[in-house]
Amino acid sequence: MSEDQKKQLEAQLWGIANLLRGKISADDYRDYILGFIFYKYLSEKQYLYANGLLVGEKITDYKKVVDTETLDAIKEESLLKLGYFLLPQELFSEIAKKGNADTESESNYIIEDLQAVMTHIEQSTMGTESEEEFTALFEDLDLTSTKIGRTVGARNEVIVKILNHLDKIDFKLEDLESDVLGDAYEYLISKFAAGAGKSAGEFYTPQQVSKILAKIVTTGKTKLKSVYDPTCGSGSLLLRVARQVDDVSEFYGQELNRTTYNLARMNMILHDVHFREFDIQQEDTLENPQHLDKRFEAVVANPPFSAHWKSDANPLNSTDERFSQYGRLAPKTKADYAFVTHMVHQLADNGTMATVLPHGVLFRGAAEGVIRRYLIEDRNYLDAVIGLPANIFYGTSIPTCILVFKKCREVDDNVVFIDASGSDNFIKVGNQNELRDSDVEKIINTYRNRKAEDKYAYLATLDEIAENDYNLNIPRYVDTFEEEEPVDINAVMLEIKTLEAKRAELDVEINGYFQELGLTFS
Repeated sequence: MSEDQKKQLEAQLWGIANLLRGKISADDYRDYILGFIFYKYLSEKQYLYANGLLVGEKITDYKKVVDTETLDAIKEESLLKLGYFLLPQELFSEIAKKGNADTESESNYIIEDLQAVMTHIEQSTMGTESEEEFTALFEDLDLTSTKIGRTVGARNEVIVKILNHLDKIDFKLEDLESDVLGDAYEYLISKFAAGAGKSAGEFYTPQQVSKILAKIVTTGKTKLKSVYDPTCGSGSLLLRVARQVDDVSEFYGQELNRTTYNLARMNMILHDVHFREFDIQQEDTLENPQHLDKRFEAVVANPPFSAHWKSDANPLNSTDERFSQYGRLAPKTKADYAFVTHMVHQLADNGTMATVLPHGVLFRGAAEGVIRRYLIEDRNYLDAVIGLPANIFYGTSIPTCILVFKKCREVDDNVVFIDASGSDNFIKVGNQNELRDSDVEKIINTYRNRKAEDKYAYLATLDEIAENDYNLNIPRYVDTFEEEEPVDINAVMLEIKTLEAKRAELDVEINGYFQELGLTFS
């Protein structure tokens, strides 16, 4: 599929989202649009797979299969391969067809049918390997909600309209080389994030920032055994890492928000990540980590900035091996270093970790200063500090940074500092600042080559960092000061005198005009 065709698909899908704009909130219609796209994807996947099993049979079109024996055989194979099962009459196209029925002769009411299908998708997985990946997956798609219509008829009309528009779009799932639908889904998630304001940070990391994190943790690698995101949002960052290598064997993530957790599972499945290859859990990562027994080759995250957590209010934290070795716990009102040490704990010896954090983690003292010092002086895990422009994240304008950690650093006697926050390193798009591809590549190349560059990058020795009392504030290492040209005082004074003389002449001229008009001012 060409780039133009891809953009056309994105425009078609966003056009459907616009059907609901103004009628319900962005957060709500996001759930409906993305949920229905996911249902259509599952249907088309089921249809193509079933037709493949029917090759050589008398009936080769799955929609025409009615005998129980054949359906049972297709169900058994589908649960193993796809992880779910849909009957022919439950396919998206069949439900959409009923919604377009001639209302004079037959009903076009599909809400109950649609709800039954979504319930059956989840029920079909019970007792199978994929049960956890599909449980309550459609719970945010409330077809009885008055948000989409005050009456049953009004709700049905909206749903029929959405399904009808979606039914006309060819997802081209038979094109095995294409991830067009996955790209379009990502596009929609980013569009919803752009309009969601402060809440957007809960489920989406800007694409260019995701690229930086993904490229960093895959440096020097073509395959990854595992990738982990402890605050995975919609899963976009995990999937971005996969694009940088030939293969990722296992995806792991944890997400607290239930709606976002469902979105992450949908996003994985829709990107053709097999249910056996991902493990996304819904829980509080700091209080109830779900993957503590595992170590990951790549760790990426965009944790909530300076979130509150229990800290020493939970006595278990002081003995938790993720936090206890650092001498202090991260403060209750700033969980940034709690997330950092959690991720370090989960990082494999041959792994790389890259995380986005607020700038304050670089220089704040007290408990954070103690933890920061331990990570550098005792462990020597810090590999890079990258300053990003302000206002590149949805919902906040604060400046941010990326910290990179490795347990076994190739270059273990210095830390590379990069200041990519200058005005030459981004462009303004609407109300946001945005990194260009060239800006991303410059950051990545500088990180990988570890070369100093005037006013942009500096290699700081561990001794220099110690001399700065483990303060990582980037201006201490990267000098971005621009010298101003010397001021010629004599020339300035001469210009002032010239201007004063001109002003006196103008005053005389203006007074002459006033006298001609007979105007006097005391």
